[in-house]
Amino acid sequence: MNIIDTRIVDGSPARSAGHRQLALIALCLAVLVAQVDTAVVNLAMRPIGAYFDAGVGAMQWVIDSYNLVYAVLLLTGGLLADLYGRRLIFMAGGLVLTLASLGCAFAPSIAILITARAVAGLGAALIIPASLANIRVVWQQPAERGRALGIWAACNGLALAIGPTLGGVLIHHFGWSSVFLIAIPLGAAALFLAPISIPESRDPVGRRFDASAQALGMIALGALAYAAIESHASWTEAALALAVSAISAILFVRVEAAKGAAALVPLDIFRIREFRGAAVATAGMTFGMYGTLFLLPLTWQSTGGLNATQAGLAMMSMALIFVLVSPFTGALVRSFGTRIVTSGGVSIIGLGLLLIAIGATLSSFPAEEIGLTLTGLGMGIATGPLMGIAVGAVAASRSGTASSLINVARMAGATVGVAILGSVFAFAGGEETGLCAAMLLGGCVQIACAAFAWSAKPKEQQD
Repeated sequence: MNIIDTRIVDGSPARSAGHRQLALIALCLAVLVAQVDTAVVNLAMRPIGAYFDAGVGAMQWVIDSYNLVYAVLLLTGGLLADLYGRRLIFMAGGLVLTLASLGCAFAPSIAILITARAVAGLGAALIIPASLANIRVVWQQPAERGRALGIWAACNGLALAIGPTLGGVLIHHFGWSSVFLIAIPLGAAALFLAPISIPESRDPVGRRFDASAQALGMIALGALAYAAIESHASWTEAALALAVSAISAILFVRVEAAKGAAALVPLDIFRIREFRGAAVATAGMTFGMYGTLFLLPLTWQSTGGLNATQAGLAMMSMALIFVLVSPFTGALVRSFGTRIVTSGGVSIIGLGLLLIAIGATLSSFPAEEIGLTLTGLGMGIATGPLMGIAVGAVAASRSGTASSLINVARMAGATVGVAILGSVFAFAGGEETGLCAAMLLGGCVQIACAAFAWSAKPKEQQD
C-alpha cells in the first residue's frame, strides 16, 4: 500500500500531473454526491409524503436527519482521516453515502427512509473533511492548491445550479426515488478513481480516539443543529437545545485544554490568526447565504410574485455565477492576495444582501435578482480561498482536523443563519418587510465578518 507521511511526499501517484487531475475529479465527484443529494431531496418532499402518507413532521425529518448526523459527526470524520488514512476514510464515506442513497431509493417505509438519510449524513461527515484534507496533502504548492480548491468549491455551486432542475425532471419522469439513484454512478466513479490517483496519508503520532471529547462535541453540534430545526416549531425546545449546546461547548473546551496537543481539537489551532479569521468569515458567509436561500423564495411565493418553478429558476443566477467564478480564484489570489480576495468576497455578499433588502422595500424584482447575483459572486470568490487558508494555516498532519473544523464553521453559520434570519423575518411581519429586516441584518453580519477576516493577516502578507 502506498502510504506517505503528510510532511514528506514520496514518489506517490499524485506527484504526476495526470494522477493529480484524476484525484481532483474523484474529490469533486464526492462533493457532488453529497451536495446534489441534499439539493434535490427538497423537491421530492411532496411526492414522498403522498407515497408514504406521511405528515409534515416526518417529511421534515427526511431532510433534517441527514443534516443532524452530518453536524454531529464532522469532528469525528476529520480525526479518523488523520488517524487511519485520509484516502481510506474518503472511500469509506463514499461507500456509505452511495449505499445509503440506494437504501433511500428503495425504502419501504418513511421510517426506513429517514434512517437511510441519517446513514447518508454519516457518509457525508466522513467524505467531506477527508476530501478537503486530501487536497491539502496532494497539492503541496499553495498556487496549485488554490486552483484545485477553486474547482472543488465550484462543485458546491454546480450542485445548487443543477440540483433543482435535474430533480424536477427526474421526479416528473421517473418518480421520487430517482433523485436518490443519481448519487450511485457519481459515488461509484469516485470510489473507482480514488485508489489509483490519491496517495494514502495519515499522521497518528500523538493522536488517539478521545471518547469524552467526541461525546461533548457531538452533543454541542447536535444540539445546535436541533435548536435550528425546532426553532420554527417550538421555541421552548429550541432554547433548551441551545442551552445544552452552550454548556457542552464549554465543557468541550475545558476537556480539550487539559489534553494539549493530543486533543481531538488542539485549541492552539485557534491561536493561528489566519485560521481564526477564515473560520469566522466562513461562518458569516454561510450565515447570510443560507438565510437568503431560505427566505427569498419563500417571500416570492408567499406574495404571489413567483410560483415554485419560477422561484427556483430565479435562484439559479446565484449558483451559476458561483460556478463560473470559483475555478479562477487561484488566479485572483495570485494577482491580489488572499486577504483582499477573501475579505472582498465576503463584503460583496454583504452588498448583495443589502441590495436585496432595498429591493424588498421597493418591491423591485430586478434589484433582488442583482443582489442575488452579487451573493453568488462573493461566494464564488471567497469560498475556495477561505478553505485554502484554513487547511494551509496548519501542518499537513492536522489537515483532517482543520478540514472538519472549517466545515463545522460552515455548518454552524448556515444553521444559525436560517434560525436567526428566519426569526427576524417572522418578527418583522414576514413578506417584504420581514425580508428587508432579515437581509439588513445578514448584510451587516457579512461586512463585520469581512472586517474580521481582513484583520487576520495571512502568512503570505506577514512581515
